[in-house]
Amino acid sequence: MANEAAGDKSELKSTGYELFILMLSLISVFNLLVDYESLLAGWLNARISLTIPSANPVSLQVIEIINAILTVFFVIDFTFRITTTSSKSGYFFRNWGWADLLACIPTFRIFRIFRILRASRLMRRFGVRKMLDELINNRAGSALYITMVALIVLVEIAAVFVLKFESVNPDANLTSAGDAVWWVFVTVTTVGYGDFYPTTLGGRTLGVMVMFGGIALIGVLASFLSNFFLAPPKEKPVEAPEGTAIANVGALRLMLKQQEKLTNELEDRLSEIEKELAKKS
Repeated sequence: MANEAAGDKSELKSTGYELFILMLSLISVFNLLVDYESLLAGWLNARISLTIPSANPVSLQVIEIINAILTVFFVIDFTFRITTTSSKSGYFFRNWGWADLLACIPTFRIFRIFRILRASRLMRRFGVRKMLDELINNRAGSALYITMVALIVLVEIAAVFVLKFESVNPDANLTSAGDAVWWVFVTVTTVGYGDFYPTTLGGRTLGVMVMFGGIALIGVLASFLSNFFLAPPKEKPVEAPEGTAIANVGALRLMLKQQEKLTNELEDRLSEIEKELAKKS
């Protein structure tokens, strides 16, 4: 058990990064369910002559583009984990690294469910409360991950809906999934080439929302970059020689902090037990 816990701890990356991969996995699995629902609806409509609604083929093309982008992130994640883990065989065989590798192949996207299960297990093992506290205390470090997830969600939703709005206008120039995704990226970054643009009221209203969303995301990203490049470097604490009074005081303070942390954990656990006993009584 001790070796397993140590292996999990070495596998756990920063809180922001683990939540980032978890959110990407959730988006990917959701897209996979949409694909499966469309395939099932099409099969039933053809075999049993039903009229089960399914996703628009152009919307499915948008989802495929987003899935291709997500696949790049998953390949990078697998490479990062396999090169930084303390035990490559332990990560690959015991901690579902083989599932991460298969999940990088679009045909085996179903294995991305294992990423969700692993992230949930790691968060449960090391404490959701601790991870959330770390995320809150390190907001600047997590800003980049939050911005990237929000950007992917915004691009997918906006591309699907702008195609839906523009489909009622025969003279619209936004008619393909690639053009829609390109338009959202250009609008979010406030570049505005003008090669593609919505022509309907719904499409233009959506365009305004995408513009404001892009301003917010660019603002968050700019804050992260300014904090990353302009913040003064953290000074490394100077270690005193062992056996000196300063070293002894530092060691005692560290022991007090550890004891305080352990006391808080025990108090939380006692509170949970008391609540459970109160419910049973």
